[in-house]
Amino acid sequence: MQNTVEYKVRRTLTRVRYGTVLFTSSFPQFDLEYVTKLLAQFEKEGLITRIAKGIYVKAKKTRFGVIYPSAFELVTEIAKRDKAKIIPTGETAANRLGFSTQIPMNTCFLTSGSSRTLSLGNRTVTLTHGAPKNFAYKGKLMPELVQALRSIGENNITEAVEKRVAQLLNETPETTTIEHDLLLTPVWIRQIIKRNIKKNDNNE
Repeated sequence: MQNTVEYKVRRTLTRVRYGTVLFTSSFPQFDLEYVTKLLAQFEKEGLITRIAKGIYVKAKKTRFGVIYPSAFELVTEIAKRDKAKIIPTGETAANRLGFSTQIPMNTCFLTSGSSRTLSLGNRTVTLTHGAPKNFAYKGKLMPELVQALRSIGENNITEAVEKRVAQLLNETPETTTIEHDLLLTPVWIRQIIKRNIKKNDNNE
């Protein structure tokens, strides 16, 4: 019994930590079709939760409801599996970078992989295939900062937004990549970033 595929997969699922994202491809040593059937069976038993075709999570069930991994953890795991890049976009980027305290019910990301929609309980995670130019940045902060500022909009840039931009650029200077990345940004965003880099330089 202990040598069966079912036993081995079940044992792995009981041992992994809560929040672990699992795929039908997470068990490459076994037959994919059989693993797909087993995961569907274990989902019925309540051992794992299905969030999209071929994607499961070991969610923690508490008296307050089911606790899922964060949307960012989830899409990071999917991106790793697909060898894809991801960038938070819209309100998701604005919230992650501290421009907004509002947590969006629909968390959105651009991906260099396939578009898909995932369900995390009552929340939705949307991955949209983005144009290659979105992934041409060399720094980590810049692509997300561009998405956040786009979502805020050129006419809604306040002093508080400028202050936060300066703070982010100070915390993550990206001095070796900034020149390259600035050329990829829309002109109005480039101006905001440039003047806030200058502010940081003047404060030193």
